[in-house]
Amino acid sequence: MSTSEPLPIKVHPGTATIDPRAVVAQGASIGDGCIVASGAVICSGVMLEADVIVGPNAVFVEPGSSADGAAAQVQRGVRIGANATIHSGITLATGAVVRPGAVVTRSVPPAAIVEGNPAVITGYVDTDQPRAGAGPALIAGTPQPIEATSVRGVTVHSFPVINDLRGNLTVGEFGRQIPFHPLRYFMVFGVPNQEIRGEHAHRECHQFLVCVRGRCCVVADDGVRRVEVTLDMPSRGLHLPPMTWGIQYKYSADALLLVFASHHYDPADYIRDYGTFLRAVARDGQATAGIAT
Repeated sequence: MSTSEPLPIKVHPGTATIDPRAVVAQGASIGDGCIVASGAVICSGVMLEADVIVGPNAVFVEPGSSADGAAAQVQRGVRIGANATIHSGITLATGAVVRPGAVVTRSVPPAAIVEGNPAVITGYVDTDQPRAGAGPALIAGTPQPIEATSVRGVTVHSFPVINDLRGNLTVGEFGRQIPFHPLRYFMVFGVPNQEIRGEHAHRECHQFLVCVRGRCCVVADDGVRRVEVTLDMPSRGLHLPPMTWGIQYKYSADALLLVFASHHYDPADYIRDYGTFLRAVARDGQATAGIAT
């Protein structure tokens, strides 16, 4: 017979609030500023980092024999709604939001909003959206309408459409409307609606995105602001400059996304971890401030 003691519940005293009607198993870890509401069930091995909110009757599923043997991990600032179910072996990344009643079976990236059963990404927190009925903020002196967004250097480009009985045409020029000359292109197609693409930044490479068929949404993030742009016509494009975190999702079944890149493929140019991206942005900002002073 084993004489080992059960794992303790790790709670930062005085800084976490756990309702007496919640169930927190031995071996769970509750971080600074967490709130665990009535009826919530936190199984052994679950780790809540700081400032996590777990809503009423939300349940963490114990690892089963078919799982990785690991409990779910919840990073800083995550919000979990009432009656949500969180499966084992997954990570809810920093700032993610789980809507009430969602059943989360896969890891959720930073700042993503998920809902449904099984849960899918339906948006991102603190994301600017185009204002209905508002005209674009055009950049003066450009040959075609170019709309500045709230994210540094990210622009939406509208290209001319020439209508003809023989077939319509749209055209754009690199080095004029598009502010770089491409060395590479790739196309994304056949993406299931619930999947997301991108989730990375480039250190030096520019990208220009056109959804030539169907529809998809692009989230652009400079580490301070975040904007979502819908690409749904071949005469509309989006410029993502270097050090912009890009995500593509909400693909229609027929979507065909064409991406032009200013550089040849180089794995070292990619930043694939959002925390690493934020630290790089902070370092760049500090360096710029040092030069300015």
